[in-house]
Amino acid sequence: MAEALTPQEIDRYSRHILLPEIGGQGQQALKAARVLVVGAGGLGAPVILYLAAAGIGTLGIVDDDVVSLSNLQRQVVHQTAAIGTSKVDSARDTVARLNPHVTVRPLPFRLTPDTVSETLAGYDIVVDGSDNFDTRYLLAETAETLRIPLVTGAVGRFDGSLTVLMPWTSYAAGRPAPRYRDLFPEPPPPGTVPSCAQAGIVGALTGVIGTLQAMEVVKLVTGAGDPLVGRLLLYDALAARFETIRYKRRRADL
Repeated sequence: MAEALTPQEIDRYSRHILLPEIGGQGQQALKAARVLVVGAGGLGAPVILYLAAAGIGTLGIVDDDVVSLSNLQRQVVHQTAAIGTSKVDSARDTVARLNPHVTVRPLPFRLTPDTVSETLAGYDIVVDGSDNFDTRYLLAETAETLRIPLVTGAVGRFDGSLTVLMPWTSYAAGRPAPRYRDLFPEPPPPGTVPSCAQAGIVGALTGVIGTLQAMEVVKLVTGAGDPLVGRLLLYDALAARFETIRYKRRRADL
């Protein structure tokens, strides 16, 4: 049975509760939800802030890095006073100030093939805000095995993208939903995709994509709307243009 909302929570989330697509039942589902955010950087920062504000009951945050001055241009969950401290501890402290009803589990390590299954177990949804291809593919494969929805996003300079992966499910016609490798069959060769530190990135772009990732989590938890399963949402900041492309399960993988 879902835990009842306190009077303070009803007031805090009143604008959610007014929405027929969410309502009190949806807000209770958000309170009961356990979401793992991988990366407390450019994408993870807005994800953490908006999920905490939305009332997600438990937020796990994975990151092995510390806050640096160059992070603050885009990683809005951290403040100048947090420079030199663990990103997961900084994010936990920010969430505590934002919404004391949210439980944060700081996980100050990098995911590896040996730790990933144990780390993901027990969470309802995983959000990929990582900045490297090894972690992206590892998360996608593990989330599929554990049957945990994965909201994955990526950014570069002025462009971003996101999608939702639930490859153990099927569409109404019976066709299975696609995997991450149906979209990106193999990671690019090392060194061919420059990092943000090498190529630069506009800070507000990470806010756009990270906020959209948080929105997909809210939809998945409450059942509102149509999640981005089998669809890749693309954003071109310079042209102020969104596009959506559909992708399918490769026939050989059916």
